[in-house]
Amino acid sequence: MNETPRRLIFETDSELPVERLRVQPVAGRRTGCPFHDVREMLREVGLRPTRQRLALGWLLFAKGDRHLTAENLHEEALRARFPVSLATVYNTLHQFTEVGLLREVAVDGSKTYFDTNSSEHHHFYVEGDDSNLVDIPGAEVMVDKMPTPPEGYEVARVDVVVRLRRIGNN
Repeated sequence: MNETPRRLIFETDSELPVERLRVQPVAGRRTGCPFHDVREMLREVGLRPTRQRLALGWLLFAKGDRHLTAENLHEEALRARFPVSLATVYNTLHQFTEVGLLREVAVDGSKTYFDTNSSEHHHFYVEGDDSNLVDIPGAEVMVDKMPTPPEGYEVARVDVVVRLRRIGNN
């Protein structure tokens, strides 16, 4: 077997693998198989790297930061000739979200996006036929005053979604 050994570089212990996953060749060798990165990322957060998780993880994270629905990912998987059910896609997306690899962004009662950028940031939501999400850096949105949470609770995170529509569309 001619696998290239690689080591992961982690900058701080507080970052998640998807944020800090950078692969450097050891002793000047080439980096090798891209599935290795996803496999290590899954192991790092305690998920078993099954065939479905590896394939869906590669489809999700290989293209950088992006927003997609379960239906979008399902279509990509089918185009990549990876036969997987929509239910498996939903389950995998929710598992990835629970361990912090993804952020779930609900924009309507019927539309949920999954964001591969799990850092602190907010979103523009473009309404209409070309509906999509666009990142807003976290520093560009200022939340002045947070309400005091009920006893026994703490604020987990604040998601701001700014809805946009094209001028002239009422």
